[in-house]
Amino acid sequence: MNAVEDYCELCDLPRSTCIHGRPPPPEPTKAVAPPKPRKRAAPRSTAKAAAAKSVTRRWTPPEAFKPLILAVLEDAGGELEADDVFRELEVLAGDRLRPEDSETTPEGELRWRYAVRRARVALMDEGLMTRGTPGLWQLA
Repeated sequence: MNAVEDYCELCDLPRSTCIHGRPPPPEPTKAVAPPKPRKRAAPRSTAKAAAAKSVTRRWTPPEAFKPLILAVLEDAGGELEADDVFRELEVLAGDRLRPEDSETTPEGELRWRYAVRRARVALMDEGLMTRGTPGLWQLA
């Protein structure tokens, strides 16, 4: 295993110290009754289906940060330290962030920062960014 694989994709810390690399403790085993068969619901009318699809999100989704991350990295010449990326994004997306984005995840990280990390992983999967050096975000 090489050194790059020892780092968490979400927080750029070694897996042994990051909050994402620690699995939750196993739940105690209990005797569970077999699931009951589900009944099919009656089909919704189109008005109800349209209303169900237009649910507003409580916080900004990772997809909204993808173009902003790419713009920040392009302005910086293709690579930037992770902390600097977050500072630039906070200024750039400050007026777009929702109040719930300032809440923390169960791990203690701000929700908008978590969404940015998820967007970075998606950009790496799409081939637009490279894994590179831990702590340094780079365009492909």
